[in-house]
Amino acid sequence: MIAAISVAVLVSAPFFGVERITPGMALRDGISGVKADIFWNIRVPRIIAAFVAGAALALSGMTFQAMFRNPLATPFTLGVSSGAAFGATLYIHLGAPLLVLGLPGQSLSAFAWSVAAILLVYGLTRARRGFSTATMLVSGVAVNFLFSSVILFMQYLSDFDNSFRMVRWLMGGFEIVGYEPVYSLAAFVVPGSLIVFMSLKELNLFTLGEDMAAGRGMNVDRIRALLFFATSLMVGGVVAVCGPIGFIGMMSPHICRLFTGANHRYLAPATVMFGGAFLVFCDTIARTLIAPAEIPVGVITALLGGPFFLWLLVAGFSEAGLTGRRAFAGRDRHGEEDGGGKG
Repeated sequence: MIAAISVAVLVSAPFFGVERITPGMALRDGISGVKADIFWNIRVPRIIAAFVAGAALALSGMTFQAMFRNPLATPFTLGVSSGAAFGATLYIHLGAPLLVLGLPGQSLSAFAWSVAAILLVYGLTRARRGFSTATMLVSGVAVNFLFSSVILFMQYLSDFDNSFRMVRWLMGGFEIVGYEPVYSLAAFVVPGSLIVFMSLKELNLFTLGEDMAAGRGMNVDRIRALLFFATSLMVGGVVAVCGPIGFIGMMSPHICRLFTGANHRYLAPATVMFGGAFLVFCDTIARTLIAPAEIPVGVITALLGGPFFLWLLVAGFSEAGLTGRRAFAGRDRHGEEDGGGKG
């Protein structure tokens, strides 16, 4: 069902907008050539970019929730998005064009600082005796505020044009033309996604606890470092192109668990499809709700994600939802152990 909904959203979304475009107009030349150009060079790349970004954020959120066994652990709440935003904002402020192996410097800067953010959060959490999810979330909030305050300081120091560019970019959006941003996204998202999909069995073991995972032969430190790298790669690439878009990584995995169960071999593909389609849907609302003006898509996701976040807190999932066998370690509806086997 999730796959069918995702396909329907992807196929229909490009036809909605200020300009009414039918399938025939998108394929014909001549008098409708302008609309065909709008369709193929503006709307289609935008839809693809939104789907890739949503899939990456949702997959990163699922990965963090499994690794930390906490439903509130996402790139947004753990400060990874703000770290990537700081890296991209710093690049904008310095204004030095840079390409490394064909990749834009803004994306590389966002990736580097997203890695620094997650390492800082994890280090602060480990600095205290034991491993507390509450400490982890507080550390994430603290790191988030730290990077946000530095971003505000850079905005204050920037001229009017750069300051406005930063503010608008921090709201998140897909004001792109052509396929170059899609290629930039894919260069970061595809390798990160492959790493996560190759580690689904390890994610199932993470949900049982690090001690049990180590007891089943998993190299916890190596896998954790690899997944940190993969999620930072994806989040850095997305934030550099689209800005920090929140709550996709929190909502998508939870909604998909209602349909697939907790086994990551089924949850991961569903999360990718739902996350991508959900962000495409939000972006379609953002560009049509008050057309011809456009709402930043980050505003739409925040309006939807805020109540969802409060629901998780009120429902008590932050304390027990993902930390015990009740959520992950039992048999899911597919009748298989979430640990990927009997060990």
